[in-house]
Amino acid sequence: DQYITLVLPASSETIFIPTRKMDSKHTPAFGFSASLVIPGSLSTASISSSCSYAQTQHAVARKNAVLKMNAADAGVSDAPPIVDKRKARRDIMASDRFNRRGFKTTKEEVEGMMTEEFTSSLIAELRQQAYTVMRGNVTVKLAKAYGFCWGVERAIAIAYETRQQFPTETLWLTNEVIHNPIVNKRLADMGIKFVPQEGLTKDLTVVEDGDVVILPAFGATLEEMQYLTSRGVQIVDTTCPWVSKVWNALDKHQKANCTSVIHGKWKHEETIATASFAEKYLIVLNLAEAEYVCNYIMNGGNKAEFVAKFKNAMSQGFDPDKDLQAVGIANQTTMLKGETEEIGKLFEKTMMKKYGVENLGVHFVSMNTICDATQERQDAMYDLIKEDELDMMLVVGGFNSSNTSHLQEISEHANITSYWVDSPACIGPGNRIRYCTADHKEHIKDNFLPIGKKVTIGVTSGASTPDKVVEDVLERIFMISKLG
Repeated sequence: DQYITLVLPASSETIFIPTRKMDSKHTPAFGFSASLVIPGSLSTASISSSCSYAQTQHAVARKNAVLKMNAADAGVSDAPPIVDKRKARRDIMASDRFNRRGFKTTKEEVEGMMTEEFTSSLIAELRQQAYTVMRGNVTVKLAKAYGFCWGVERAIAIAYETRQQFPTETLWLTNEVIHNPIVNKRLADMGIKFVPQEGLTKDLTVVEDGDVVILPAFGATLEEMQYLTSRGVQIVDTTCPWVSKVWNALDKHQKANCTSVIHGKWKHEETIATASFAEKYLIVLNLAEAEYVCNYIMNGGNKAEFVAKFKNAMSQGFDPDKDLQAVGIANQTTMLKGETEEIGKLFEKTMMKKYGVENLGVHFVSMNTICDATQERQDAMYDLIKEDELDMMLVVGGFNSSNTSHLQEISEHANITSYWVDSPACIGPGNRIRYCTADHKEHIKDNFLPIGKKVTIGVTSGASTPDKVVEDVLERIFMISKLG
């Protein structure tokens, strides 16, 4: 005679209802007979199901619908309360089973491990020698800001500490902790497992009682955090504080009843997590998409075309005629700093023209969410490409790393021959290089390194790249030049 009321987050179309009931394969299962009540119309639709969590997406219900487990009560229902996502997030983080500071008892041991595994004597030499070294015919010029940022280093350290703290428990990562193949392989070698994922769908049902779950530096969605909390497992959060700062900006947008316009890539883990904390959102990839949106704000347009264009990049039920009357700006922390600033200024000017300067505060909210580390590496790259004697550029970082792709983009826009590699394995055999361009297309080039004459190479690395990886890449280049 009891029922449960479940309110769907605005960013979700699917509601998950696991229980303690187990099926024959020991995966969570559920069964229910219920009514779907849509507030406003109070229309109902009968729903019933009984199946394994892993075999289905469960019951599909639209946002703001109330699912009652007792159909007899479906005829009377109040509209669900607005979900306070800030409060929901903070309640989860306040749990005694949620750790975001790491483990002091293993910190010293982990510091030693990371120093041994990730530091580089060659990079130390470059720093001591005004960021320039010579080996035979090869001169290397290193960007003055490069490699591991504080947030990435912190995330790896906490993941290492977690393994040391829980040596026998099953550990899961909900995604790559950072975008670097060598670091993630190292974690896998430690016995840390990665939650299975197909496309953008993760199967969290693999997590069992007593397991420990690590959230990556990009963060996790509110729905993921809520599900893991409901399971009662230990959660260790490595989310970068700069990403959390973006989430705080979204809290302000929601408080001001603004739509969050997020400058980012809708498929990127960080942007997926960030969007889950917004009540209403629209994701724009670049300045061109931002100009399209601002033109719609000023002049209107084809609503169906707008919805089709951003179908994967907006909150469910997004109405451009209603939801763009007030906007707040946020960004994926790894995007190009200059473009984020341009997009913010564009929306500010658009709202001033549309509603008047005196009403700007009602229709536009801005908060600086550009990551310092991203900004520093991009600024250092702009300085490096000004070097007149550069023959080529070498960008080292994971091929799925957004911040690294933008470093490569800066070099390409300067018309410098630039090779983006993710590991030493990209160099060789022989004088051959396998590399990516900023559009994420992979290429192979023979005889990429001039032999028998002097060559100057500019070098930088993404925020997820250990110094040791850069050293190993350069040592291969030195060897190719030496053997000629």
